[in-house]
Amino acid sequence: MPRSRFITYVFGAAIVLGTSVLTAWVLRPEPVLGPCAVASGPVTLPDVPETSGLAMGRRARDVVWSHNDSGNDAVLFAMNLAGTVRGRVSVPMRMRDWEDVSAGRCPAGDCLYLADIGDNGARRPHVAILRVPEPGLEDVTTPDPEVFTVSYPDGPHNAEGMFVVGADLFVITKDRTGRVYRARALAAGGGTQTMQYVGALGLATVTDAETSVDGRTVVVRTPREVAFYRTDALVTGKAAPYLRVDLTGLEELQGEGVALDGDVLHLSSEGNAWSPAGRLMALRCRLPGP
Repeated sequence: MPRSRFITYVFGAAIVLGTSVLTAWVLRPEPVLGPCAVASGPVTLPDVPETSGLAMGRRARDVVWSHNDSGNDAVLFAMNLAGTVRGRVSVPMRMRDWEDVSAGRCPAGDCLYLADIGDNGARRPHVAILRVPEPGLEDVTTPDPEVFTVSYPDGPHNAEGMFVVGADLFVITKDRTGRVYRARALAAGGGTQTMQYVGALGLATVTDAETSVDGRTVVVRTPREVAFYRTDALVTGKAAPYLRVDLTGLEELQGEGVALDGDVLHLSSEGNAWSPAGRLMALRCRLPGP
């Protein structure tokens, strides 16, 4: 290799290495945030640069499911808590704006609910929820999803957050107040219904929501905080959280996903142009008793 090309190569490598080191330093999270402390991560997710939702696996424990935002292939990624991809499962249906994934029970057993609910221009007369049995890690594709076509009682909304409680599904709008809507009794085979308005959370820019594995708590996140709600209270419209955690000290590029398993809070964030990989991390939190 000529000396000039060698110098150029070394200089370029130094810049890349220096940028990586600088990025890691700038995005280094604070170790403690109120009642929560960093338990693991952040780890990078090169396969999920636009991670948009998180759901803890029910069929396979210690697995978190995620997916990329719209504009990418419809693929569910199963990851362990170190961010290693253990499974890639294609969904055989085109989605317009896939914003969330949630785990819950269904007539088939354990299912994943896929939220095609994004609507930045608030123009869609109805949105779609897809439901598939939770895949195994060895699966390559899901069965054809059950499709639930839902609409809001007061016109279109943009939304990114969804959670499942029993046979019912809830959507939280991405706006200034976080309005909650309920779709009841999603029976086998799909269907169409108009959701019911439950109440407003008073949270701006909700990006994800998820029911805890034990079913007692619903966590709702924005780019800057996570709010914890008692499930029984939230579904009746009582919107006061029992805990709020400020996430600004985590230095996330674009906070998106959330899931809760026991006292461990899982969070994901999208990358950007200068740090394209997504990130996954976990916090262990001191939660109040029942």
